[in-house]
Amino acid sequence: MTSLPIPSSQLLEALQWRYATKAFDPTRKIPAETWSALENSLVLSASSFGIQPYRFIVVNDRATRERLLPHAWGQAQIVDASHLVVFAARTSVTATEIDGFIARIAATRGVPVESLGGYKGMMTGMLLSEGFQPFAPHWAARQAYIALGNLLTSAALLGVDACPMEGFVPAEFDKILDLPAQGLTAAVACTLGYRSSGDKYATLAKVRAPKAELFKTV
Repeated sequence: MTSLPIPSSQLLEALQWRYATKAFDPTRKIPAETWSALENSLVLSASSFGIQPYRFIVVNDRATRERLLPHAWGQAQIVDASHLVVFAARTSVTATEIDGFIARIAATRGVPVESLGGYKGMMTGMLLSEGFQPFAPHWAARQAYIALGNLLTSAALLGVDACPMEGFVPAEFDKILDLPAQGLTAAVACTLGYRSSGDKYATLAKVRAPKAELFKTV
């Protein structure tokens, strides 16, 4: 690392500031440099094996957002936010995907593909097993949620508002975004931008259980 970690107070202040934004200012757009950083935060998110079994569908087209709106309970964030990201999870894992991932590791780290045989065998043994395949979409969705959490924290640190959204009909999102043809299904969505001055939820106190209730040290 070339810089020191941020102060813990800065992290906590950002997390206190963030909330699930209900009303966005449709006139404010996330600057390109800031959005690029948020995209990179998604790329850098942790995932099981590092295989990233998801894709991030950034919906900028206004007409497409309007088509999605009625399938998201009419929540205005879908059309008013600067950016809309649909986290699309893989519906299956294939040997081709594993081979491609192994090749990427080898190329990135400058090692022979053969040297990764043990790691590949471990992945194959789990991800391609008959018992795992029916569970694959759920597993991939869980990985997507890790990326969502990373995005929410990153956005807060950059002063960007966000709202994670499960309130939509995945099958309809899949159809509109042509996800099944890509081996994907919508798992969760996130709208990002800047809060409207009229959003009453922005100033409400956070309601959280005390640490003593949430934590247990063994």
